[in-house]
Amino acid sequence: MIRFISLVLLVLHLVAAPVAAQDASGPSGPITTVSDAELDAAIATRIREILGELGGYEDVTVTVNEGIVTLRGETASALEADTLGDIVNRIEGVVQVRNQVSQTADLARQLNPALERFERRVTQVVAFLPILAIACLVFLAIVFLGFFIARRNRPFNRIAPNAFIADLMRQVVRLAFIIIAIVVALDILNATALLSTILGAAGLIGLAIGFAVRDTVENFIASVMLSIRQPFRPNDAVEINGDEGKVIRLTSRATILLSWDGNHIRIPNATVFKSRIVNFSRNPERRFMFEIGIASDADLAAMRNLAEEVVARLPYTLPSPAPSVWIDRIGDGAVFLVVTGWIDQTRTSLLSAKGEALRQVKAAIEAAGVEVPDTTYRIDLMGTKPTPTETPAPVREVPHPPAATTEVVPEVVDDVSASSTDELERIIEGERQDKHRPDLLREDAPEE
Repeated sequence: MIRFISLVLLVLHLVAAPVAAQDASGPSGPITTVSDAELDAAIATRIREILGELGGYEDVTVTVNEGIVTLRGETASALEADTLGDIVNRIEGVVQVRNQVSQTADLARQLNPALERFERRVTQVVAFLPILAIACLVFLAIVFLGFFIARRNRPFNRIAPNAFIADLMRQVVRLAFIIIAIVVALDILNATALLSTILGAAGLIGLAIGFAVRDTVENFIASVMLSIRQPFRPNDAVEINGDEGKVIRLTSRATILLSWDGNHIRIPNATVFKSRIVNFSRNPERRFMFEIGIASDADLAAMRNLAEEVVARLPYTLPSPAPSVWIDRIGDGAVFLVVTGWIDQTRTSLLSAKGEALRQVKAAIEAAGVEVPDTTYRIDLMGTKPTPTETPAPVREVPHPPAATTEVVPEVVDDVSASSTDELERIIEGERQDKHRPDLLREDAPEE
């Protein structure tokens, strides 16, 4: 226990020794053995001159005896009293300093330095006003010039591929002139050192905002790229990320489609830019496809040729690319043929053409004596009897395919013009007439 107490006292002594040495610190060097009253008077005079020049030490008295300086009195602040020792220690011939100066309790005297500083700053501001006014006028003149240039249509509309890019270029010009105006104004004020601080703070703020609105920035950049590339036009039939419809407009945030049911579909531009886009309207030629089943005991080659000839004779199918028919698979009670044909979708409705071709092929196959079987399963419950109001369905006899060659019997072809899509086009055209809704798409834009 005694050893532990001794160790603690030793540690406290080691810690307190530097502090005591620091408190007793003073001028270093040897002390002369000769007493000089003239030197003491010179030291006192020099200290009084220094304190008079500094100001605020009017109530401080200085006495020097044998090189030991004694300071007594009061100052307006404790900081001024503490700095006296450092000032006096720097004077040659000083052996030790006894600083007995304290802070005054007079409130008016304590407020005097603050009032003096305020008056000096007001005077500086008044003297600074003319150069500040000139800097402000130069700043406003440069900003006005930038906004005047940005409002003009000729240079931007000719350079930019669309109105959205033109507006973006105008914003860049405005921002550039604002930055130039700030730099010039700070240079006039001789405060260009603040520019690096402002730019650093702006960079940090921009980085924080960028992380906060990352999705919005991503959509904005995607809008710029899509407005330049324009992979689709207004009224194009497209499929984007599984959604199908006709394009209404491209905004700075989303692509708006009109579905085949007349519903609006808003897809973020970032999704559109990264997704697979299928444009059904880029080429006027488009292929329709359907499958039809025939009896398994029919002449498959003859039925294939018959279906191909029927599709080829339709007035709306294109001779090139030519229609094509092939045997696809054997199903339940039928062999299925796949029938394809090409149309000009600008004049012919795809759905109407497909339905009419299916009707014509089915009629020709049945006219050739070949059954188009119904592969639907029916379940009959044992022991049930039909009600008196019900009559059993007649049994249909399946004719055998004729041995003779099949002959195409043409039927009246229904109207398959693109009238159904015209309704959607009228809806889209009506919505595009709203000038209050911005659109980044142009009919005359270059194709990607």
